[in-house]
Amino acid sequence: MTVTAAKGFEAAGVAAGLKSTGKPDVALVVNRGPRKTGAAVFTSNRAQANPIIWSKQAVADGRVDAIALNSGGANCFTGSFGFQTSHLTAERVAELLGASAGDVLVCSTGLIGTGDEVFRAKVLDGVERAAQELSADGGVVAAEAIMTTDTVSKTAVVEGDGWTIGGMAKGAGMLAPGLATMLVVLTTDADLDPADADAHLRAATRVTFDRLDSDGAMSTNDQVTLLASGASGVSPDPDGFRAALTRLCLDLAEQLMGDAEGASHDILIDVLHAASEEEAVEVGRSVARNSLFKTAIFGNDPNWGRVLAAIGTTSARFDPYDVDVTINGVRVCTKGGPDRPREEVDLTPRRTSVVIDLIAGDHDATIMTNDLTHAYVHENSAYSS
Repeated sequence: MTVTAAKGFEAAGVAAGLKSTGKPDVALVVNRGPRKTGAAVFTSNRAQANPIIWSKQAVADGRVDAIALNSGGANCFTGSFGFQTSHLTAERVAELLGASAGDVLVCSTGLIGTGDEVFRAKVLDGVERAAQELSADGGVVAAEAIMTTDTVSKTAVVEGDGWTIGGMAKGAGMLAPGLATMLVVLTTDADLDPADADAHLRAATRVTFDRLDSDGAMSTNDQVTLLASGASGVSPDPDGFRAALTRLCLDLAEQLMGDAEGASHDILIDVLHAASEEEAVEVGRSVARNSLFKTAIFGNDPNWGRVLAAIGTTSARFDPYDVDVTINGVRVCTKGGPDRPREEVDLTPRRTSVVIDLIAGDHDATIMTNDLTHAYVHENSAYSS
């Protein structure tokens, strides 16, 4: 049931005509309480879509009654008309629910720079019909309604000690740090105040969604929202809840990685023994963003020289001639030189492991990425056509 697995939540997804396919494209998730706690993290891109600008203001007081989402249009760089569209969407949802517009978040995803009266009318009609179809079983269709180039919907549920966390996510490209072209809604019936919800969410996203770097491109519309209804009546153990939320976010992040546009390999880059966690992340991200490395993996070529070349561009503290690289269990490089023959590496499985041992400290980090394929180039060259 995804976002409706936790008590106190209803959802719906409807086809408003934003997609030419006729598939669902507007979703609504409502928190029935008794708590109406909300927290959100947003893209760090300075170019931000109108729904992001609106939602940042709306979530500031820590109360969120509902979140409206649409695919089929990013409502980004659409001027004052676009911001008014987000505002009107929140007002329409609030009117239907008997809530305040300032307690309704808005998310959009799709093509940047498009949006007109027809788009606005379809979104407003969509949220009105979604409000009429809200149910505790509506999470599945809601997850489908936020898909764009996704091939499958992404959902996850984690059960805690008397409480539940559910979630849905979309995203298949522009998966880069500072979130991604992802929309994520997380719900829980645990009893959380806004400060705790915000702290838990930021801690969880820092080591999951922020470690997902598919193509180095950062979206304008990224938003991850956590809603807490308190309907279980249970105030969770903070450490236990944070661990469960992190586990659920990692599940969703790996689903996003697995559905990355055109990808044929899901790549986990483990950086070990760095001087700091930040440097481990920097090194892992340098490899994840290296086109030569990514195309080599696509060609089933364990070209570890490209790994060393990529990490050599970072400011991390390590000796390039004292680094080990292991690909799918075979150490192909040790102390900056050849080790086992690259012919021993089997890169035919989709899941690919790259382990980089910097031998420089005690800190580790994992970056999630994928290979660079013909299909990725084709899909993104024709995205707006």
